[in-house]
Amino acid sequence: MESWLSRTIQLLGEEKMCRLENASVLVAGVGGVGGYAAEMLVRAGVGNLTIIDSDAVALSNINRQLIALHSTVGQSKVEVLASRLRDINPQLNLKILRLFLVEDEIVRILSECNYDYIVDAIDTLAPKVALICTAKRLKQKIISSMGAGGRVDPTKIMYADISKTYHCSLAKAVRKQLQKKGINSGLKVVFSAEQVKREAIIATDDERNKKSTVGTVSYLPPMFGCFLAAYVIRKLSGI
Repeated sequence: MESWLSRTIQLLGEEKMCRLENASVLVAGVGGVGGYAAEMLVRAGVGNLTIIDSDAVALSNINRQLIALHSTVGQSKVEVLASRLRDINPQLNLKILRLFLVEDEIVRILSECNYDYIVDAIDTLAPKVALICTAKRLKQKIISSMGAGGRVDPTKIMYADISKTYHCSLAKAVRKQLQKKGINSGLKVVFSAEQVKREAIIATDDERNKKSTVGTVSYLPPMFGCFLAAYVIRKLSGI
């Protein structure tokens, strides 16, 4: 019987596939960016995955999020994604955490498991910075997504050290907070060098300190997620 991973095995070989199967990855945030990152990791054969998100699917998510359908509005994002990931790989060792990350929780979660890689797809500043700092302190490898909203040009997406980012307000805010904690570089990120159009940003204020909402198009956040997954898959497998 043909394996569902036969085409990936054909490309990467058994040894590299074994590395992916034994790897353990944490994906924090499973919205427009993180949901795609998680699925690409599973489809590539990563065998152990933890996904974290506190949100439910909203109607406004449908334009870009993998798990957002009219039929899933109101449902837990991690629960919807978990069902999908288990349907891709029934043998997947999957842990789901529906919670909003605060520093104490982050320390507990990362202390309980020495992840081979952490994918940060959080879009709220405080937990994002806390996750990055904790991962750094515990010497766990992490790659972080910067802002995908307000952009339309996929050719401007790139990898960089956080210290080399520009034209990204989220990256600027993250840099500032990390510098306060003595971290000036050494964080790999995915960011876009495209400047955001001012008319794409609407000022707001909610209970989680999001200062604005930003317009999005269907393909940009998923591409950020694919960039994140590609980096992790290549690092874990050695390709």
